Amino acid sequence: RLQKLPKYLLLENVKGFESSSARNELLQTLATCGFKYQEFLLSPICLGIPNSRLRYFLIAKLHQEPFSFQAPGQVSLFILVVCVDKWRKINIDKIPRSGSRRFTQGKNCSSKKSLPKGAFLFKLETVEEMERKHNQDNDSSIQMLKDFLEEENEEMSQYFLPPKSLLRYALLLDIVKPTCRRSTCFTKGYGHYVEGTGSVLQTAVDVQLESVFKHLDELPEEEKLIKLSTLKLRYFTPREIANLHGFPLEFGIDVALYVFVLGFPEKVTVKQCYRLLGNSLNVHVVAKLISILLE
Repeated sequence: RLQKLPKYLLLENVKGFESSSARNELLQTLATCGFKYQEFLLSPICLGIPNSRLRYFLIAKLHQEPFSFQAPGQVSLFILVVCVDKWRKINIDKIPRSGSRRFTQGKNCSSKKSLPKGAFLFKLETVEEMERKHNQDNDSSIQMLKDFLEEENEEMSQYFLPPKSLLRYALLLDIVKPTCRRSTCFTKGYGHYVEGTGSVLQTAVDVQLESVFKHLDELPEEEKLIKLSTLKLRYFTPREIANLHGFPLEFGIDVALYVFVLGFPEKVTVKQCYRLLGNSLNVHVVAKLISILLE
């Protein structure tokens, strides 16, 4: 037990922690110790960042007045979202979760609900999912992905999806363009595993997805690969994911020299970079919570 309790606390966990027994014990302990607290379910999208990373957060302060927006016990019902200088509520079902995609065929994909104009249901997803993506890409309050991308160069060739992955996972990929205002949660398996680990970038922006995926399953393997290759799909680079997470260029540190370096140290592999980023926090979200905590 600590001899002196901290004045402020900030805690992060995965979505689902808010309904766990551990969370209940935590809240009971905080109340017993005299902390005023508030819980949140937040995603970077809430701050205009084009990346879905829904996480549980808790901020607490010792022996002080309650937060002006305090609403204990409602974390599982809604998301409190920081919007510049005010708070608003957003329906939790409108925020995509990591691993929540439903790859189902049949009646879900042939729903009577109409597709957005110009949209094409080419993958194993529902009309509702396609509509959500369409709406998010047209939400001007969210930045475009191009604001977070590196310039294309020869080194980018290492990030292009190999033929085997294109053929095997084409219908499961979450494909985005630089002008999109969304991307799915990047996990520690990104770059190694394909399904459910994060979005991939279509660099051939003039190629229409419909022209590639329409009747794709009817083609022989060689022709499939030719069509899919025209999209020039690649993984987001570690630096680009770090940009989405809000890390500045100088965030890296060389453990051997104990000095800050520009980005990741040279000895850190791309796979290790993805693992680190997959387990990281979003700096934008945490910074906003800290500023509110210290108000």
